Amino acid sequence: MTEAEDRKPQSDEARSAFRPPVGVGAPVDDESSTTSEFEIPQGLAVPRHAGTESETTSEFALPEGLDAPSGTPADFEGSAFSMPSTYHAWSPATFTPASGIPAVNLTDVPWQDRMRAMLRMPVAERPAPEPSQKHDDETGPAVPRVLDLTLRIGELLLAGGEGAEDVEAAMFAVCRSYGLDRCEPNVTFTLLSISHQPSLVDDPVTASRTVRRRGTDYTRLAAVFHLVDDLSDPDTQISLEEAYRRLAEIRRNRHPYPTWVLTVASGLLAGAASLLVGGGLTVFFAAMFGSMLGDRLAWLCAGRGLPEFYQFAVAAMPPAAMGVVLTVTHVDVKASAVITGGLFALLPGRALVAGVQDGLTGFYITAAARLLEVMYFFVSIVAGVLVVLYFGVQLGAELNPDAKLGTGDEPFVQIFASMLLSLAFAILLQQERSTVLAVTLNGGVAWCVYGAMHFAGGISPVASTAAAAGLVGLFGQLMSRYRFASALPYTTAAIGPLLPGSATYFGLLGIAQSEVDSGLLSLSNAVALAMAIAIGVNLGGEISRLFLKVPGAASAAGRRAAKRTRGF
Repeated sequence: MTEAEDRKPQSDEARSAFRPPVGVGAPVDDESSTTSEFEIPQGLAVPRHAGTESETTSEFALPEGLDAPSGTPADFEGSAFSMPSTYHAWSPATFTPASGIPAVNLTDVPWQDRMRAMLRMPVAERPAPEPSQKHDDETGPAVPRVLDLTLRIGELLLAGGEGAEDVEAAMFAVCRSYGLDRCEPNVTFTLLSISHQPSLVDDPVTASRTVRRRGTDYTRLAAVFHLVDDLSDPDTQISLEEAYRRLAEIRRNRHPYPTWVLTVASGLLAGAASLLVGGGLTVFFAAMFGSMLGDRLAWLCAGRGLPEFYQFAVAAMPPAAMGVVLTVTHVDVKASAVITGGLFALLPGRALVAGVQDGLTGFYITAAARLLEVMYFFVSIVAGVLVVLYFGVQLGAELNPDAKLGTGDEPFVQIFASMLLSLAFAILLQQERSTVLAVTLNGGVAWCVYGAMHFAGGISPVASTAAAAGLVGLFGQLMSRYRFASALPYTTAAIGPLLPGSATYFGLLGIAQSEVDSGLLSLSNAVALAMAIAIGVNLGGEISRLFLKVPGAASAAGRRAAKRTRGF
């Protein structure tokens, strides 16, 4: 064969782009191996990065002895795959760290914080499930039964007024305690749902439950929290049948206080509120009688099946009527304090705090529904009081919309009244007897802070209310973590003295006397005070995390969901 024939391609294989050039020998390998055009040629040394312990090299770096092309800057980037000129090995990671995702410590903390931290993680990043509860057989309980138990527990919590985030954490804790770690709970105002997918190739199992009845019983709420705490504890083994039995006992449990005690507590709340705003002994008993009468009328309407809107309207009429009667009969008392005291017993502070908390934690649908419920209750109270005030004005009752209530001249009487108000509020919420003393003292401390800032310091009532409510939320969260219980029993009754009863009354009185501008101004002040209470309670709970051992507190990985979208 001649030299020309030797240079002539003999087949299509000779024209392949992957054929080694002439003079470069093919690598010798006993086993078949796949090569790449990006492989570093033999005999070329790869430069090491100075100043780093890791000697990782890149196939896209320039070999030693080769300079950048002439006519280009020294920091020339020779390839689209080469590192940017500003890159440094010790630069902080902007996206996913090269060494992996930081681990989150989920031990030695309350189950609320552990479950909340895991819910904020993607499913793939959640740690392995803890040792599951004991079962009758080795296969474990049926998935539909576990999901049904989870929904029943979530229903009791949501119906009792618990926030949506805490309800999701409790539902996730129940599923995880029985070995179902790939679960996604979802909570709205009236609907609970949960989905479990055993693996990526299996079909998910989804169950849902509707919350149709709501009731205020913090004793039952505390019992449900205790059950979830036992289920989340690896050292306390509870079978599925035992959990169902305990849940049935919680449902059958009678309220800790009889009906007549609740009626008396409603009267004491109104009487204490009238003392808080400057009323005397006569005003105390008048407000107490009017509130007890309104409570009985509301119970009668509830027994007839009327909606809560009409129940609140009927309950607001007797205290307002008592104030009008005292004014018409020319009794030398503060009739405005009687009506204000009756409003304190009706303002929906519990629903307001829960609604704002859901909004601040990202549950906007549930927050919107709760705040809409608060608006309906507020409108019903306005309607009931306005009807009475309108007829009172027509009868010649001289109600003064410029009267000053709660001037702070008698601080000891007002502190006693605030503690009595919190005590009565705790009884109305059906709290455990062991928590009544703590929440009573918390209400007194909250009023002391408000009085010191507003009356003595001259600070605006909105700022003073927010600071006092923040202290209430801080104390409530610390006590709830100390006792592994819900924070509601320690916060809801304690904010009772801070509710904007007087601002609401003067706003309604201004509207009844055709002074719409001043009435709307006073009502807007009441709304601002209510929002200050709700935000202050939530802010106090968030500040409490600074004093608690929270999962992932050392890094931002523990609360990734808290990184919002900044509005876009």
